Amino acid sequence: MALEEVEGPPGPPWDRPLRGRFERLTVESGILADNPLGDPSRRPLYVYVPPEIDSGGTFASIYVIQGFTGQLDMWLNRSAFEPTVVERVDELFSSGSCPPAIVVFVDAWTSYGGSQFINSASTGRYMDYLCDEVVPFIDGRYPTAASREHRGLTGKSSGGYGAMVVPMLRPDVFGALASHAGDALFEACYLPDFPKTARILRDHFEGSWETFFERFRKAETMEFERHGVPLEVYGYAACYSPDEENPGKALLPFETETGRLVEEVWERWLEWDPVRMAPRYGEELTSMRTIYLDAGKSDEWYLDLGARAFARELEKLGIEHTLELFDGGHMGIQYRYPRAIAALARVLDPG
Repeated sequence: MALEEVEGPPGPPWDRPLRGRFERLTVESGILADNPLGDPSRRPLYVYVPPEIDSGGTFASIYVIQGFTGQLDMWLNRSAFEPTVVERVDELFSSGSCPPAIVVFVDAWTSYGGSQFINSASTGRYMDYLCDEVVPFIDGRYPTAASREHRGLTGKSSGGYGAMVVPMLRPDVFGALASHAGDALFEACYLPDFPKTARILRDHFEGSWETFFERFRKAETMEFERHGVPLEVYGYAACYSPDEENPGKALLPFETETGRLVEEVWERWLEWDPVRMAPRYGEELTSMRTIYLDAGKSDEWYLDLGARAFARELEKLGIEHTLELFDGGHMGIQYRYPRAIAALARVLDPG
């Protein structure tokens, strides 16, 4: 029997047909134009539209943001024997287990690896991009219920950080949040990498950030133990402690030669810690229609402790929330996304 071409997709496990629609858009941002790093102002924007879109009415919108070094096309990556995140979202809404919602996947990549979804003199105005450009664009193009009461934000890791912080700072835009292992309790998740970074710079990059970036950009592959740790630390510094006098540069919270803390810079970082921010933004957090938190009990960056510390601050404020600590680490937890999206869809549904 000879091989012959047939019509249609091959089907699972290679291709799972969607009942809803998945749209890949390209947008041009005025806010990101001329950003300090010279990163692209033209960005991809992905939108999942549920099967019910043609039935009329308006829908909640849920915005999904990525972890550090994440770029939008990574949502289409497939792990062995598992659906992609987009396929999981389609399965969720096709099952009828929660109200339909429009799901928007937002790119906030920078050449330092990420933006933490906040405005920075070193990376650009990524919170403004999300809140003041992407959200109005989606509301103008799709049948969304265009108000904070029907709009939520979710993400993992740095995306989980953004999902906690952006609604505190912009409660006019988002009325519910869900965070998977979001960066929090900075002394637990960040401090251990400072002396590690000092050693890496000393042993591989002549103790120089300039040498690090020069060699990193020429490297054929990214080695996390050699490149990833310093890149993350510098990228976070560009967000939390930008060098206002040198746009595009960062002030580090430790001495490069010794790893010793630079207290005044570290204090700037702590001002951005969700655990420490929560008491200052109690009114904004109280206004959230739901707050969903989760993390693996073996998270390599101790973000299970960060989630618990953030939840404790919510408890002190008398704010209702959900906290789920599950068996697992920081990686391979894509299956958790639909749980958070469903939790948001149930409280944001305009129907």
